[in-house]
Amino acid sequence: MSRPLDIAILGLSLSSSWGNGHATTFRALLRGVHATGHRVTFLERDVPWYARHRDLTEPDFCELVLYGSVDELLTLHAGRLARADAVVIGSYVPDGVEVIDAVVDLGPRRLCFYDIDTPVTLAKLGRGDEEYLARRQVPFFDLYFSFSGGQMLDRLRGEFGARRPMPLYCTVDLDIYRNTGAPREWDLGYLGTFSPDRQPTLERLLIEPARRLPEMRFVVAGPNYPPQIDWPGNVERIEHLPPAEHAEFYSRQRFTLNVTRADMLAAGWSPSVRLFEAAACGTPLISDWWEGIDSFFPPEQAAIIARSSDDVVAALTSFDDRRCKAIADNAYQRVANAHSAAVRAGTFVEAIGSIAPKTDLATRHSERRLRV
Repeated sequence: MSRPLDIAILGLSLSSSWGNGHATTFRALLRGVHATGHRVTFLERDVPWYARHRDLTEPDFCELVLYGSVDELLTLHAGRLARADAVVIGSYVPDGVEVIDAVVDLGPRRLCFYDIDTPVTLAKLGRGDEEYLARRQVPFFDLYFSFSGGQMLDRLRGEFGARRPMPLYCTVDLDIYRNTGAPREWDLGYLGTFSPDRQPTLERLLIEPARRLPEMRFVVAGPNYPPQIDWPGNVERIEHLPPAEHAEFYSRQRFTLNVTRADMLAAGWSPSVRLFEAAACGTPLISDWWEGIDSFFPPEQAAIIARSSDDVVAALTSFDDRRCKAIADNAYQRVANAHSAAVRAGTFVEAIGSIAPKTDLATRHSERRLRV
């Protein structure tokens, strides 16, 4: 790269990790981008549910800008977006369809989409739900970064007209996520916001094992779980766990559980950030199975695949410390080698730099009119 890039990102949230996985993904990626000398401005819609739960207000790796409406975004920041070397719009941005059309009208030099919810996005578009992205807008983007690989990339290109889809899996900052040496407190833990489609798997892979193993201790951290859930007495509940406490949380577990959303399970090739975080902290992984997991965490070498309560009970009662350490060490090495923030940031910046910028303003607006 001949000079540092000026990148503007419009994303769901950077300031609050409450009820979403976007914030931790963006934080790790942008720390990596900042470390390589590039400049990032993150523009976030100021909404009350995140305002009440902000755990990062002054990041030292980018400029954070809050805006109150699409009109305010354009009035105050249109020039910034037009001048940027690249504008990246994320999934689930409030009023996303309107935001995308408005940014396209500005004629950005490079326009990218970062879909942290690809299987959910394509399922929504397939049924005509255009909450944050319209089907007609997919071809607008010079690059379509996808949280998912595999068949999702083929569908983006062939079915939805994405010009250049490429995987940009979530990542983890190894300087922040590492084993803290905290004493072990739980035999199995889970970190995730309540989701109806994940709950049956959580019941099968954590709650039922907890009932069978009353002498062991379990924990579930995350908001929005309904009060009618029958938690066994040996399952501790933590309503919200900010990212600053994640490493300590993983370090206190003997195993950590990963449960995959239904759309991502069906799509495959959609690793959760929780897998990378736990592996970075040296905590052995127990995960449901999804297509592609063996490319990230080979079963029995870097993760334990659980399809039933029996599988979880067997791991909790029969795996000794030596076997657990071998699995955790293998998972850590795979994350360090291929999924760290430094690696992912390099992929992100290189991909943006490979797209020739539209430097002439008239050309940029002309191209915009042709797309529409």
